[in-house]
Amino acid sequence: MSASALVMFAETLRIAAPYACAAIGGIWAERSGIVQIGLEGVLLAAAFTSVAVAHATGSAATGLAAAIAAGAALSLGHALLVERARVDPVVSGIAMNLLAYAGTRLLLRGLYDSASSSPSIEGFRAGPTGKSGAALLARVLLDPVSIAAALAIAATPLWIARTRFGLRVRAAGENPAAAAAAGVPVTRVRCAALALSGAICAIGGAHLAYDQRRFDSGMSNGRGFIALAAVVVSGLRAGRAALACLLFGALEALQIALQSAARGASRAGDLVQLLPYVATLVALGLAARRAAR
Repeated sequence: MSASALVMFAETLRIAAPYACAAIGGIWAERSGIVQIGLEGVLLAAAFTSVAVAHATGSAATGLAAAIAAGAALSLGHALLVERARVDPVVSGIAMNLLAYAGTRLLLRGLYDSASSSPSIEGFRAGPTGKSGAALLARVLLDPVSIAAALAIAATPLWIARTRFGLRVRAAGENPAAAAAAGVPVTRVRCAALALSGAICAIGGAHLAYDQRRFDSGMSNGRGFIALAAVVVSGLRAGRAALACLLFGALEALQIALQSAARGASRAGDLVQLLPYVATLVALGLAARRAAR
């Protein structure tokens, strides 16, 4: 494999990880029967929590654990609003996104006297240094957050298909009345699935923040919504959703490469930034056409 191809492959994996974690989180929620459009908010809240705790404690591992706990708690709150308070899941999801956006800006101002960025953190240091494609790929593959994301993504299809908990989640989503009649505690199963959904999505948020070594206001930048598109396109299949996220990651990596090549031609640079979003619209259009048949 050539050096440029190695760089492109490593960049694709690095960029795709937050998308894939959010999409897998969305699949757990949708499989349980609860619509979750608050993935963007979970990503953002987890990214901020990971940086804030890592900065305060000096431990990247503690920051990652705190991000997972925050994502699980936020997503569990969404489940309780939907299941207990009977709040519409779309309204609850929108509120979650707005709360995360406004809350992180407020906390940035309160903790660091900044409206845009947190102080820099160390994050995890794994793999060789250097700018070669092989060194970049090794850093991506050895990064603990990337490994946690890969394990969560790989385990999800087996967990859903072959475990008792996965069977209960599917039953709660596909036919809650029949599941309840069979003795499945539907509300508790859905709450557990949403907590798991938030925890996996939060790994993506921590990955995003640790990759940049800081938190930037609004740094999720629509990734949660693109992940939601991957959930729709995949037909709630984890493997397909992960592949769709790899495609989005490849397009974003291509966009970065083309933008660098088009430096000085501002209009061309602006146009290539649209690549991932155009691909998302095309994928959703194809999914809608397939569903209409």
